[in-house]
Amino acid sequence: MYSFMGGGLFCAGVGNILLIVSTATDYWMQYRHSNNYMHQGLWRYCMPGKCFTHTDSIAYWDATRAFMILSLLACFFGIIIGIMAFIHYSSFDRFNKTFAAGILFFISCFFVFLAMAVYTGVTINYYGKRYGNWRFSWSYIIGWVSVVLTFFSGIFYMCAYRMHECPRSSNPH
Repeated sequence: MYSFMGGGLFCAGVGNILLIVSTATDYWMQYRHSNNYMHQGLWRYCMPGKCFTHTDSIAYWDATRAFMILSLLACFFGIIIGIMAFIHYSSFDRFNKTFAAGILFFISCFFVFLAMAVYTGVTINYYGKRYGNWRFSWSYIIGWVSVVLTFFSGIFYMCAYRMHECPRSSNPH
């Protein structure tokens, strides 16, 4: 049980760090404009030597930002509850902390998946039809890596919950 919880905490910790980096950085997409490489993130777009804040409130950016922030919060609270379950913190005995942490990790996975899906769909439909020389960049890629890590965090915690709730019988029949 503890190895599953440890694995879940490791995946969640790394996933949460990657969520923070992915959300905060400006390399979701790179493109070439007027023979210059430019890049943009969820908060800013950058030209060679200078970055500017997105001033337009475009719905898909707002949705992606909101889902990424919700995912960060769910993963953070999942880590806190997961640590409490790992060290047998005894307050809140009315609910199973292992199960709650697993559910929060799945919720985090769902939110980051929605963020990545919204961004991917709109970006491909908009930029793919209008521009030929663009690509997704490393901030975007680590967003997808965090989807996988938060998913496996949820799997690990659900396995730990299952092992704790259904221990094997020690006497064979």
